[in-house]
Amino acid sequence: MEINRSSKRGSFIRKASGIILSLALVSTVLAACSKGTGSDDQRRVLRVGFMYSNADQEPWLRQQFTDGYELTHPNIDIEIVGAINYDDQRFEQPDPNKKQPDPYEKIKELLNGKNPVDVVVLDSAYLKRLVQDNMLKQLDPLIQDSKFDIEDFVPTVIEGIKDAGDGNLYALTPTFNSSALYYNKKMFTDAGISPPTDNMQWPDIFALAGRIAKGEGKDRKYGFQFNRWSGDPFYDIQTYAAPLQLMMFDKKGEKMTVDTPQWKRVWTDIINLYKNKIVPTQNDMNVINDKAALSGAAGENPGFNPFQGDMFINGRVAMTISGYDYINELSRAKDYAAKNKNVPSVDWDVVTIPTFAEVPDVGGNIYLNNLMAINAKAQNSEDAWDFIQFNNSKEWAKLKSRSTYEMVARKSFLKPKDGMSYNIGAFYALKPVPPQDLDMEKLYREKPNIYQVNQYGQPLFQQVVEGKKTVDQALKEWQTKGDALLQKIKENPNGPLEPIDGGGVGVGVYGKG
Repeated sequence: MEINRSSKRGSFIRKASGIILSLALVSTVLAACSKGTGSDDQRRVLRVGFMYSNADQEPWLRQQFTDGYELTHPNIDIEIVGAINYDDQRFEQPDPNKKQPDPYEKIKELLNGKNPVDVVVLDSAYLKRLVQDNMLKQLDPLIQDSKFDIEDFVPTVIEGIKDAGDGNLYALTPTFNSSALYYNKKMFTDAGISPPTDNMQWPDIFALAGRIAKGEGKDRKYGFQFNRWSGDPFYDIQTYAAPLQLMMFDKKGEKMTVDTPQWKRVWTDIINLYKNKIVPTQNDMNVINDKAALSGAAGENPGFNPFQGDMFINGRVAMTISGYDYINELSRAKDYAAKNKNVPSVDWDVVTIPTFAEVPDVGGNIYLNNLMAINAKAQNSEDAWDFIQFNNSKEWAKLKSRSTYEMVARKSFLKPKDGMSYNIGAFYALKPVPPQDLDMEKLYREKPNIYQVNQYGQPLFQQVVEGKKTVDQALKEWQTKGDALLQKIKENPNGPLEPIDGGGVGVGVYGKG
């Protein structure tokens, strides 16, 4: 037992020493971020607002966004304020007739209340509306007066923010999340086919995927996957068509808008991929995984494969779309493969996500989630701007660049991880897809059953895949049945409604059944 206690003490001392060293390093580096306001002895309060918060989440928010600033600005007391408190919903009695809080209205209360926040941290979905409602302070004059360097920011991040601000900057973000098209270099080399490149469009990628897909049944290798986790063609439509911003129904939620050439094109593209077995279905994935499990049980390939469900790592898919954090998984696979021959690994690289000719510079998977803006009615706008400069400084970007799950917005600190070599520019070469219209988000909140029009589309799509209907027939039927359901929802937004056609959508939710 003494040995265990000694070991624990040694472990504690090592951890404590590491923490002390880390704090010392952070203090040294972050001191460079201070613009001088921290030297003022006058104590001040800076109120920072977030969309969601509660007692459990506040420590995490402080760690992510405010602790560093408070460490180098001891005269500033930061108050965290949430527009919506999770605990209010968690502990209240469920009431199906009670309306859910409107996130945008809650943000407005943060900005317009008796004690308004000075800084608000939000995602791009709300930035444009707040700018239109004149609720945020324009940052361009402050950037110019402070000579704050934004030339080092990823251009597409700045452009994405400006798109929400009618060409002006009303926020900055220290980090962003993004995805790219990963490809298996060996599969292309073995097939004698040139691999994908940056700025390719979807038809070219689909053609390339068709050329490299080969084999039959359990031994088939596929050309492409929209994501690593599932083979759901109806979900793939939403991922694929996001840059086109197709609408399922109008902004009033009263009329379907799916019986159009644009929707037909999207359905046809995805259906052809599945019909030609270029993309694996969920059943294909299950069969391959079952085969691997049976082979292991029979002793053909003994040993545990922690990546068994990953078609790309296992060399069964040539190309897949995934996030920046997938690099961690690929790196782990390589490390473990060196120790255990039963663990698969893959020689890979990345290129930009394919685009549409209509929007050639827009990618589908760039997220600006930590946008920092100043309230137009801020009581402490000077410290608010200092706080934003601090969190978006080069010094802070240097620290944040160690993150393995998000990317820093300053491109000089965007480098491949751990000496690896890959095309990191693929993650930030394209502009983000414009966020969903807040009117549509409000519509889903006011008509909580409207999502059920999807339940008409899904089986119709499957019938087309199975050859039981044409795309034209399926879209026309979806349009007709969807229109009927939308009228029912208009008459009674919260249900219960009678099911249409004696069954299908609405059963068990709207009444009968």
